Amino acid sequence: MASKYIKPTESELEILNILWQNNTSTVRDVHEGLAKIKDVGYTTTLKLMQIMHEKGLVKRDESMRTHVYQPAVNKENTQKHLLDKMIDSLFGGSSTQLVLQALGSGEQKVSAEELEQIQTLLNNLKNQ
Repeated sequence: MASKYIKPTESELEILNILWQNNTSTVRDVHEGLAKIKDVGYTTTLKLMQIMHEKGLVKRDESMRTHVYQPAVNKENTQKHLLDKMIDSLFGGSSTQLVLQALGSGEQKVSAEELEQIQTLLNNLKNQ
C-alpha cells in the first residue's frame, strides 16, 4: 500500500532543509538555523516542529530531556513530488518550459560547472 504524500508548507520546508543538512537537530539548533534566514521566534519554531511531528514529516527522539528531531521524509522524494506538482500547475506539464524559464530568465546565474552537469545529463538522455 502506497503511503500518502504529506505536502510541507514553505516554513516546514525551511525546517526540513536544516534537518536534511544536519540529519538530527534539537529545536534550538533548528531555530538558530532559521534565524540566519528570517526573523522567527523560538516558540514558533517549536510549535512548527511539533505540528510536523504530528503530520509525520519529522521523527522525534524523546528519550532525553532535550528532544532530538530528524527528517521522516526523504529529500529527493520531496523535491521530485514538489517539482512534479509545479511542472503540472505552472508549466502545463512541460519540463521543457520549466528548463527554458529557469535557464533563460537571466535572474539566476548558471555557472560553467552547472552547465557542464546539464550538458552531461542531456547527453545521457540522448543516449538512452
